[in-house]
Amino acid sequence: MSNQQKAANPTGAGKKPGLRMVFDSRLKLEFHGSKITSDAGLLAYRELDATLGLTDLGENLLSDGRTGKNTQHSMVAQMRQSIFSRLAGYEDTNDAERLAVDPTMRQVVGGRATEHTAASTSQMGRFETEVLTQPSNLKALTKMSGKWIDRLRERQPMRELILDMDSSVSETYGEQEGTAFNGHFGCTCYHPLFCFNQFGDVEQSLLRDGNVHSAKDWQAVLEPVVTRYQGRNIPRYFRADAAFANPELYEYLEAEGFEYAIRLPANDALQRDIEPLLTRPVGRPSNAPVVWYAGFLYQAKSWIQARRVVAKVEWHNGELFPRVGFIVTNLTRPAKRVVRFYNQRGTAEQWIKEGKNAVKWTRLSCHDFVDNQVRLHLFVLAYNLGNFLRQAVLPPAVRHWTLTTLREKLIKIGAKVVRHSRKIVFQMAEVAVPRELFQTILERIGRLRSPAAATG
Repeated sequence: MSNQQKAANPTGAGKKPGLRMVFDSRLKLEFHGSKITSDAGLLAYRELDATLGLTDLGENLLSDGRTGKNTQHSMVAQMRQSIFSRLAGYEDTNDAERLAVDPTMRQVVGGRATEHTAASTSQMGRFETEVLTQPSNLKALTKMSGKWIDRLRERQPMRELILDMDSSVSETYGEQEGTAFNGHFGCTCYHPLFCFNQFGDVEQSLLRDGNVHSAKDWQAVLEPVVTRYQGRNIPRYFRADAAFANPELYEYLEAEGFEYAIRLPANDALQRDIEPLLTRPVGRPSNAPVVWYAGFLYQAKSWIQARRVVAKVEWHNGELFPRVGFIVTNLTRPAKRVVRFYNQRGTAEQWIKEGKNAVKWTRLSCHDFVDNQVRLHLFVLAYNLGNFLRQAVLPPAVRHWTLTTLREKLIKIGAKVVRHSRKIVFQMAEVAVPRELFQTILERIGRLRSPAAATG
Protein backbone atom coordinates (compact mmCIF):
# COMPACT_ATOMS: atom_id res chain seq x y z
CA MET A 1 0.00 0.00 0.00
CA SER A 2 1.38 3.42 -0.96
CA ASN A 3 1.89 6.24 1.54
CA GLN A 4 -0.88 8.16 -0.22
CA GLN A 5 -3.28 5.24 0.26
CA LYS A 6 -2.34 4.99 3.94
CA ALA A 7 -2.99 8.68 4.46
CA ALA A 8 -6.47 8.28 3.00
CA ASN A 9 -7.30 5.27 5.16
CA PRO A 10 -10.49 6.23 7.05
CA THR A 11 -9.53 4.14 10.07
CA GLY A 12 -6.48 6.29 10.67
CA ALA A 13 -3.73 3.88 9.66
CA GLY A 14 -1.96 6.54 7.61
CA LYS A 15 -0.54 9.84 8.85
CA LYS A 16 -0.50 13.34 7.40
CA PRO A 17 1.90 16.09 8.43
CA GLY A 18 0.60 18.49 11.06
CA LEU A 19 -0.42 22.05 10.26
CA ARG A 20 1.66 24.94 11.63
CA MET A 21 0.28 28.23 12.91
CA VAL A 22 2.01 31.47 11.97
CA PHE A 23 0.96 33.48 15.04
CA ASP A 24 2.60 30.90 17.34
CA SER A 25 5.15 28.55 15.81
CA ARG A 26 4.91 26.16 18.76
CA LEU A 27 1.41 25.13 17.73
CA LYS A 28 0.91 22.05 15.57
CA LEU A 29 -2.50 20.82 14.41
CA GLU A 30 -3.15 17.13 13.77
CA PHE A 31 -6.38 15.54 12.59
CA HIS A 32 -7.33 12.08 13.87
CA GLY A 33 -10.90 11.47 12.72
CA SER A 34 -10.97 7.88 13.96
CA LYS A 35 -9.43 8.70 17.36
CA ILE A 36 -11.16 11.97 18.27
CA THR A 37 -14.91 12.47 18.52
CA SER A 38 -17.10 15.50 19.12
CA ASP A 39 -20.23 13.48 20.01
CA ALA A 40 -19.16 11.29 22.93
CA GLY A 41 -22.33 12.16 24.86
CA LEU A 42 -24.29 9.94 22.45
CA LEU A 43 -23.02 7.02 24.52
CA ALA A 44 -25.44 8.00 27.31
CA TYR A 45 -28.36 7.83 24.86
CA ARG A 46 -27.11 4.49 23.55
CA GLU A 47 -27.07 3.22 27.15
CA LEU A 48 -30.69 4.31 27.54
CA ASP A 49 -31.53 2.68 24.21
CA ALA A 50 -29.96 -0.61 25.29
CA THR A 51 -31.61 -0.49 28.73
CA LEU A 52 -35.09 -0.13 27.24
CA GLY A 53 -34.40 -2.30 24.18
CA LEU A 54 -35.65 0.38 21.78
CA THR A 55 -33.73 -0.02 18.53
CA ASP A 56 -33.56 -3.78 19.12
CA LEU A 57 -37.31 -3.82 18.38
CA GLY A 58 -36.43 -3.26 14.74
CA GLU A 59 -35.01 -6.78 14.49
CA ASN A 60 -38.51 -8.28 14.66
CA LEU A 61 -40.50 -5.41 13.18
CA LEU A 62 -38.49 -4.66 10.02
CA SER A 63 -38.17 -7.08 7.13
CA ASP A 64 -34.80 -7.34 5.36
CA GLY A 65 -34.87 -8.04 1.64
CA ARG A 66 -31.27 -7.01 1.00
CA THR A 67 -28.72 -9.34 -0.58
CA GLY A 68 -24.95 -9.50 -1.08
CA LYS A 69 -22.72 -6.68 0.14
CA ASN A 70 -25.74 -4.60 1.08
CA THR A 71 -26.07 -6.74 4.23
CA GLN A 72 -22.71 -5.78 5.76
CA HIS A 73 -24.59 -3.83 8.41
CA SER A 74 -27.76 -5.21 9.99
CA MET A 75 -31.11 -3.47 9.78
CA VAL A 76 -30.89 -2.53 13.47
CA ALA A 77 -27.37 -1.14 13.03
CA GLN A 78 -28.42 1.08 10.15
CA MET A 79 -31.53 2.20 11.99
CA ARG A 80 -29.33 3.21 14.92
CA GLN A 81 -27.09 5.16 12.59
CA SER A 82 -30.11 6.95 11.10
CA ILE A 83 -31.57 7.84 14.50
CA PHE A 84 -28.44 8.72 16.47
CA SER A 85 -26.96 10.85 13.68
CA ARG A 86 -30.18 12.90 13.62
CA LEU A 87 -30.14 13.16 17.40
CA ALA A 88 -26.63 14.65 17.17
CA GLY A 89 -27.78 17.21 14.59
CA TYR A 90 -26.70 15.51 11.36
CA GLU A 91 -29.94 15.58 9.42
CA ASP A 92 -28.67 14.44 6.00
CA THR A 93 -27.32 11.07 4.90
CA ASN A 94 -24.44 13.00 3.29
CA ASP A 95 -22.95 13.27 6.78
CA ALA A 96 -22.63 9.47 6.92
CA GLU A 97 -19.33 9.56 5.00
CA ARG A 98 -17.62 11.26 7.94
CA LEU A 99 -19.71 9.69 10.69
CA ALA A 100 -18.84 6.23 9.39
CA VAL A 101 -15.34 6.57 10.90
CA ASP A 102 -16.35 8.52 14.01
CA PRO A 103 -15.50 6.37 17.05
CA THR A 104 -18.69 7.28 18.93
CA MET A 105 -20.95 6.50 15.99
CA ARG A 106 -19.16 3.18 15.42
CA GLN A 107 -19.74 2.14 19.04
CA VAL A 108 -23.34 3.34 18.95
CA VAL A 109 -24.08 1.43 15.74
CA GLY A 110 -22.39 -1.73 16.97
CA GLY A 111 -21.77 -4.96 15.07
CA ARG A 112 -19.31 -4.71 12.20
CA ALA A 113 -18.92 -0.95 12.72
CA THR A 114 -17.00 -1.35 15.99
CA GLU A 115 -13.99 -2.90 14.26
CA HIS A 116 -14.36 -1.38 10.79
CA THR A 117 -16.63 1.52 9.81
CA ALA A 118 -20.31 2.34 10.01
CA ALA A 119 -22.45 2.53 6.86
CA SER A 120 -21.48 4.89 4.06
CA THR A 121 -23.61 7.60 2.50
CA SER A 122 -24.71 5.34 -0.34
CA GLN A 123 -25.59 2.51 2.06
CA MET A 124 -27.62 4.82 4.29
CA GLY A 125 -29.33 6.34 1.25
CA ARG A 126 -30.44 2.91 0.03
CA PHE A 127 -31.54 1.93 3.53
CA GLU A 128 -33.77 4.98 3.98
CA THR A 129 -35.17 5.30 0.45
CA GLU A 130 -35.37 1.67 -0.69
CA VAL A 131 -35.57 -0.57 2.39
CA LEU A 132 -37.62 1.49 4.87
CA THR A 133 -40.01 2.68 2.15
CA GLN A 134 -41.27 -0.85 1.55
CA PRO A 135 -44.95 -0.93 2.68
CA SER A 136 -44.38 -3.44 5.51
CA ASN A 137 -41.38 -1.52 6.86
CA LEU A 138 -43.10 1.85 6.58
CA LYS A 139 -46.06 0.46 8.53
CA ALA A 140 -43.71 -0.90 11.20
CA LEU A 141 -41.81 2.39 11.37
CA THR A 142 -45.09 4.28 11.86
CA LYS A 143 -45.91 2.13 14.91
CA MET A 144 -42.43 2.20 16.40
CA SER A 145 -42.73 5.48 18.32
CA GLY A 146 -45.71 4.06 20.25
CA LYS A 147 -43.86 0.82 20.98
CA TRP A 148 -40.91 2.82 22.30
CA ILE A 149 -43.19 4.78 24.62
CA ASP A 150 -44.71 1.52 25.89
CA ARG A 151 -41.21 0.23 26.72
CA LEU A 152 -40.49 3.31 28.81
CA ARG A 153 -43.89 3.21 30.53
CA GLU A 154 -43.30 -0.40 31.56
CA ARG A 155 -40.59 1.08 33.80
CA GLN A 156 -42.32 4.36 34.65
CA PRO A 157 -46.10 3.77 34.50
CA MET A 158 -48.50 6.60 33.67
CA ARG A 159 -51.02 7.78 36.22
CA GLU A 160 -53.05 9.53 33.52
CA LEU A 161 -52.89 10.12 29.78
CA ILE A 162 -53.20 13.58 28.23
CA LEU A 163 -53.04 13.78 24.44
CA ASP A 164 -52.39 17.01 22.55
CA MET A 165 -52.92 17.08 18.79
CA ASP A 166 -51.49 19.81 16.60
CA SER A 167 -50.33 20.38 13.05
CA SER A 168 -47.08 21.98 11.96
CA VAL A 169 -45.32 23.31 8.89
CA SER A 170 -42.26 21.89 7.13
CA GLU A 171 -41.19 24.36 4.48
CA THR A 172 -40.07 22.94 1.13
CA TYR A 173 -37.76 24.50 -1.43
CA GLY A 174 -37.86 22.15 -4.41
CA GLU A 175 -40.18 20.02 -6.50
CA GLN A 176 -40.96 17.51 -3.75
CA GLU A 177 -43.96 15.30 -4.32
CA GLY A 178 -46.95 16.48 -2.27
CA THR A 179 -45.59 19.93 -1.58
CA ALA A 180 -48.07 22.80 -1.96
CA PHE A 181 -48.64 26.42 -1.00
CA ASN A 182 -50.40 26.84 2.34
CA GLY A 183 -52.16 30.19 2.71
CA HIS A 184 -52.22 30.03 6.53
CA PHE A 185 -48.46 29.61 6.80
CA GLY A 186 -47.75 31.69 3.70
CA CYS A 187 -45.23 29.28 2.22
CA THR A 188 -44.77 26.16 0.13
CA CYS A 189 -44.60 23.27 2.54
CA TYR A 190 -45.69 19.93 3.93
CA HIS A 191 -48.31 19.99 6.70
CA PRO A 192 -47.50 17.19 9.18
CA LEU A 193 -49.80 16.21 12.05
CA PHE A 194 -48.55 15.22 15.51
CA CYS A 195 -50.06 13.67 18.62
CA PHE A 196 -48.10 14.21 21.86
CA ASN A 197 -48.58 12.88 25.37
CA GLN A 198 -48.18 15.05 28.46
CA PHE A 199 -44.47 14.20 28.70
CA GLY A 200 -43.74 15.60 25.25
CA ASP A 201 -43.30 12.23 23.53
CA VAL A 202 -44.67 11.91 20.00
CA GLU A 203 -47.26 9.15 20.18
CA GLN A 204 -48.02 9.24 16.44
CA SER A 205 -47.17 11.42 13.44
CA LEU A 206 -48.30 11.71 9.84
CA LEU A 207 -46.83 13.57 6.88
CA ARG A 208 -49.47 15.26 4.73
CA ASP A 209 -49.65 17.41 1.62
CA GLY A 210 -48.98 21.08 2.21
CA ASN A 211 -52.46 22.41 1.42
CA VAL A 212 -54.66 20.12 3.54
CA HIS A 213 -56.79 21.34 6.45
CA SER A 214 -55.15 21.23 9.88
CA ALA A 215 -57.49 18.49 11.15
CA LYS A 216 -57.44 16.26 8.05
CA ASP A 217 -56.69 12.59 8.85
CA TRP A 218 -57.05 13.19 12.59
CA GLN A 219 -58.53 9.73 13.01
CA ALA A 220 -55.63 8.01 11.24
CA VAL A 221 -53.29 9.59 13.81
CA LEU A 222 -55.46 9.39 16.93
CA GLU A 223 -57.07 5.98 16.58
CA PRO A 224 -53.86 3.87 16.86
CA VAL A 225 -52.93 5.78 20.01
CA VAL A 226 -56.38 5.32 21.57
CA THR A 227 -56.27 1.61 20.72
CA ARG A 228 -52.90 1.17 22.46
CA TYR A 229 -54.25 2.63 25.69
CA GLN A 230 -57.54 0.72 25.71
CA GLY A 231 -57.94 -1.42 28.79
CA ARG A 232 -55.57 0.66 30.92
CA ASN A 233 -57.32 1.86 34.03
CA ILE A 234 -56.12 5.47 33.93
CA PRO A 235 -57.91 8.79 33.29
CA ARG A 236 -57.61 9.85 29.65
CA TYR A 237 -57.82 13.38 28.28
CA PHE A 238 -57.55 15.14 24.92
CA ARG A 239 -56.85 18.76 23.96
CA ALA A 240 -56.71 20.58 20.62
CA ASP A 241 -57.18 24.03 19.14
CA ALA A 242 -60.11 25.35 17.14
CA ALA A 243 -59.00 23.62 13.92
CA PHE A 244 -60.17 20.35 15.52
CA ALA A 245 -63.62 21.61 16.53
CA ASN A 246 -65.36 18.74 14.77
CA PRO A 247 -68.49 16.94 16.05
CA GLU A 248 -67.17 13.63 14.68
CA LEU A 249 -64.12 14.04 16.90
CA TYR A 250 -66.29 14.84 19.95
CA GLU A 251 -68.38 11.75 19.36
CA TYR A 252 -65.31 9.55 18.90
CA LEU A 253 -63.72 10.79 22.14
CA GLU A 254 -66.95 10.36 24.09
CA ALA A 255 -67.37 6.81 22.80
CA GLU A 256 -63.79 5.97 23.82
CA GLY A 257 -64.14 7.38 27.34
CA PHE A 258 -61.93 10.46 26.88
CA GLU A 259 -62.51 13.77 28.58
CA TYR A 260 -61.65 16.64 26.27
CA ALA A 261 -61.22 20.39 25.97
CA ILE A 262 -61.21 21.76 22.42
CA ARG A 263 -61.21 25.41 21.40
CA LEU A 264 -64.46 26.44 19.70
CA PRO A 265 -64.59 29.21 17.08
CA ALA A 266 -66.80 32.11 18.14
CA ASN A 267 -70.17 32.75 16.50
CA ASP A 268 -73.22 34.92 17.10
CA ALA A 269 -75.12 32.22 18.99
CA LEU A 270 -72.25 31.72 21.44
CA GLN A 271 -71.89 35.48 21.89
CA ARG A 272 -75.59 35.75 22.77
CA ASP A 273 -75.21 33.11 25.48
CA ILE A 274 -72.67 35.28 27.32
CA GLU A 275 -74.14 38.67 26.45
CA PRO A 276 -74.11 39.97 30.06
CA LEU A 277 -70.33 39.39 30.22
CA LEU A 278 -69.74 41.48 27.10
CA THR A 279 -70.76 44.72 28.82
CA ARG A 280 -67.76 46.77 29.95
CA PRO A 281 -67.26 46.68 33.74
CA VAL A 282 -68.47 49.82 35.50
CA GLY A 283 -66.11 52.05 37.39
CA ARG A 284 -62.52 53.07 36.81
CA PRO A 285 -60.62 50.57 34.61
CA SER A 286 -58.25 48.29 36.48
CA ASN A 287 -54.60 48.02 35.44
CA ALA A 288 -54.92 44.26 35.73
CA PRO A 289 -57.25 42.49 33.28
CA VAL A 290 -60.77 41.78 34.51
CA VAL A 291 -61.47 38.10 33.75
CA TRP A 292 -64.88 36.41 33.85
CA TYR A 293 -65.76 32.77 33.25
CA ALA A 294 -69.03 31.13 32.33
CA GLY A 295 -70.30 27.65 31.52
CA PHE A 296 -73.47 26.74 29.60
CA LEU A 297 -75.03 24.10 27.35
CA TYR A 298 -74.89 24.70 23.62
CA GLN A 299 -75.91 22.70 20.56
CA ALA A 300 -74.76 23.62 17.07
CA LYS A 301 -76.87 22.53 14.11
CA SER A 302 -74.37 19.80 13.18
CA TRP A 303 -74.31 18.32 16.71
CA ILE A 304 -76.51 15.40 17.68
CA GLN A 305 -76.69 16.62 21.28
CA ALA A 306 -76.03 19.65 23.45
CA ARG A 307 -72.56 19.91 24.98
CA ARG A 308 -70.99 22.02 27.68
CA VAL A 309 -69.19 25.17 26.51
CA VAL A 310 -66.92 27.24 28.74
CA ALA A 311 -66.29 30.90 27.98
CA LYS A 312 -63.49 33.18 29.13
CA VAL A 313 -63.95 36.94 28.81
CA GLU A 314 -61.00 39.27 29.43
CA TRP A 315 -61.31 43.05 29.68
CA HIS A 316 -57.94 44.79 29.26
CA ASN A 317 -57.27 48.40 30.15
CA GLY A 318 -57.13 50.54 27.01
CA GLU A 319 -58.91 48.03 24.78
CA LEU A 320 -62.38 48.82 23.45
CA PHE A 321 -63.61 45.22 23.12
CA PRO A 322 -63.05 42.17 25.35
CA ARG A 323 -61.00 39.13 24.40
CA VAL A 324 -63.35 36.17 24.25
CA GLY A 325 -62.59 32.47 23.96
CA PHE A 326 -64.85 29.40 23.92
CA ILE A 327 -64.02 25.78 24.76
CA VAL A 328 -66.26 22.77 24.14
CA THR A 329 -65.73 20.15 26.82
CA ASN A 330 -67.18 17.20 28.70
CA LEU A 331 -65.12 17.99 31.80
CA THR A 332 -67.17 18.59 34.94
CA ARG A 333 -64.63 20.75 36.73
CA PRO A 334 -65.29 24.51 37.26
CA ALA A 335 -65.02 26.77 34.22
CA LYS A 336 -61.80 28.43 35.39
CA ARG A 337 -60.10 25.06 35.82
CA VAL A 338 -61.27 23.94 32.37
CA VAL A 339 -59.62 27.01 30.85
CA ARG A 340 -56.43 26.40 32.84
CA PHE A 341 -56.36 22.77 31.68
CA TYR A 342 -56.86 23.79 28.03
CA ASN A 343 -54.16 26.48 28.18
CA GLN A 344 -51.59 23.85 29.13
CA ARG A 345 -51.80 22.53 25.57
CA GLY A 346 -49.46 25.37 24.66
CA THR A 347 -46.63 23.03 25.61
CA ALA A 348 -47.35 21.08 22.41
CA GLU A 349 -46.29 24.13 20.40
CA GLN A 350 -43.05 24.20 22.40
CA TRP A 351 -42.42 20.51 21.65
CA ILE A 352 -42.98 21.12 17.94
CA LYS A 353 -40.48 23.98 18.11
CA GLU A 354 -37.96 21.68 19.80
CA GLY A 355 -38.47 19.06 17.10
CA LYS A 356 -37.68 21.71 14.50
CA ASN A 357 -34.66 23.16 16.27
CA ALA A 358 -33.08 20.18 18.02
CA VAL A 359 -33.46 17.32 15.54
CA LYS A 360 -34.37 19.37 12.42
CA TRP A 361 -37.45 17.30 11.57
CA THR A 362 -38.44 19.89 8.97
CA ARG A 363 -35.56 18.74 6.74
CA LEU A 364 -37.70 16.75 4.31
CA SER A 365 -35.76 17.33 1.13
CA CYS A 366 -36.28 14.07 -0.80
CA HIS A 367 -38.29 14.15 -4.02
CA ASP A 368 -40.62 11.20 -3.34
CA PHE A 369 -43.33 11.70 -0.74
CA VAL A 370 -42.79 8.22 0.77
CA ASP A 371 -39.07 8.96 1.27
CA ASN A 372 -39.99 12.05 3.25
CA GLN A 373 -42.50 10.02 5.27
CA VAL A 374 -39.65 7.74 6.32
CA ARG A 375 -37.44 10.71 7.16
CA LEU A 376 -40.15 12.24 9.36
CA HIS A 377 -40.58 8.98 11.31
CA LEU A 378 -36.81 8.70 11.82
CA PHE A 379 -36.68 12.29 13.06
CA VAL A 380 -39.55 11.54 15.45
CA LEU A 381 -37.73 8.51 16.86
CA ALA A 382 -34.61 10.62 17.38
CA TYR A 383 -36.72 13.28 19.11
CA ASN A 384 -38.41 10.70 21.35
CA LEU A 385 -35.10 9.16 22.41
CA GLY A 386 -33.82 12.61 23.31
CA ASN A 387 -37.00 13.40 25.20
CA PHE A 388 -36.92 10.08 27.08
CA LEU A 389 -33.54 10.96 28.52
CA ARG A 390 -34.68 14.46 29.44
CA GLN A 391 -37.95 13.67 31.17
CA ALA A 392 -37.21 10.19 32.57
CA VAL A 393 -33.49 10.30 33.37
CA LEU A 394 -32.13 13.80 33.97
CA PRO A 395 -31.79 14.79 37.65
CA PRO A 396 -34.11 17.61 38.77
CA ALA A 397 -31.35 20.24 38.73
CA VAL A 398 -30.97 20.03 34.93
CA ARG A 399 -34.37 18.69 33.89
CA HIS A 400 -35.24 22.13 32.53
CA TRP A 401 -32.66 21.71 29.76
CA THR A 402 -34.16 21.73 26.29
CA LEU A 403 -33.24 19.15 23.67
CA THR A 404 -31.09 21.78 21.99
CA THR A 405 -29.25 22.47 25.24
CA LEU A 406 -28.73 18.74 25.72
CA ARG A 407 -27.29 18.42 22.25
CA GLU A 408 -24.87 21.30 22.81
CA LYS A 409 -23.83 20.38 26.35
CA LEU A 410 -24.23 16.60 26.65
CA ILE A 411 -24.06 15.10 23.16
CA LYS A 412 -21.31 17.43 21.96
CA ILE A 413 -18.73 16.25 24.49
CA GLY A 414 -15.33 15.93 22.87
CA ALA A 415 -13.29 12.85 23.63
CA LYS A 416 -10.05 11.12 22.70
CA VAL A 417 -10.40 7.38 22.12
CA VAL A 418 -7.65 5.04 23.30
CA ARG A 419 -7.88 1.39 22.27
CA HIS A 420 -6.34 -1.37 24.34
CA SER A 421 -6.41 -5.08 23.66
CA ARG A 422 -9.48 -5.68 25.84
CA LYS A 423 -11.07 -2.30 26.31
CA ILE A 424 -11.79 1.03 24.63
CA VAL A 425 -11.33 4.19 26.71
CA PHE A 426 -13.11 7.45 25.89
CA GLN A 427 -11.16 10.26 27.54
CA MET A 428 -14.02 12.76 27.88
CA ALA A 429 -13.65 16.53 27.98
CA GLU A 430 -15.07 17.84 31.25
CA VAL A 431 -16.60 21.19 30.37
CA ALA A 432 -20.39 21.73 30.38
CA VAL A 433 -21.15 18.27 31.82
CA PRO A 434 -18.83 17.25 34.67
CA ARG A 435 -18.07 13.64 35.54
CA GLU A 436 -20.48 13.68 38.49
CA LEU A 437 -23.46 14.67 36.33
CA PHE A 438 -22.62 12.09 33.66
CA GLN A 439 -22.29 9.44 36.36
CA THR A 440 -25.69 10.43 37.80
CA ILE A 441 -27.26 10.13 34.35
CA LEU A 442 -25.86 6.61 33.90
CA GLU A 443 -27.02 5.61 37.40
CA ARG A 444 -30.55 6.84 36.69
CA ILE A 445 -30.57 4.95 33.40
CA GLY A 446 -29.58 1.86 35.36
CA ARG A 447 -32.69 2.18 37.53
CA LEU A 448 -34.82 1.68 34.41
CA ARG A 449 -33.56 -1.86 33.89
CA SER A 450 -36.34 -3.23 36.08
CA PRO A 451 -40.08 -2.76 35.39
CA ALA A 452 -41.96 -0.10 37.36
CA ALA A 453 -38.70 1.60 38.32
CA ALA A 454 -38.82 4.53 40.71
CA THR A 455 -38.49 7.88 39.03
CA GLY A 456 -36.46 9.42 41.89
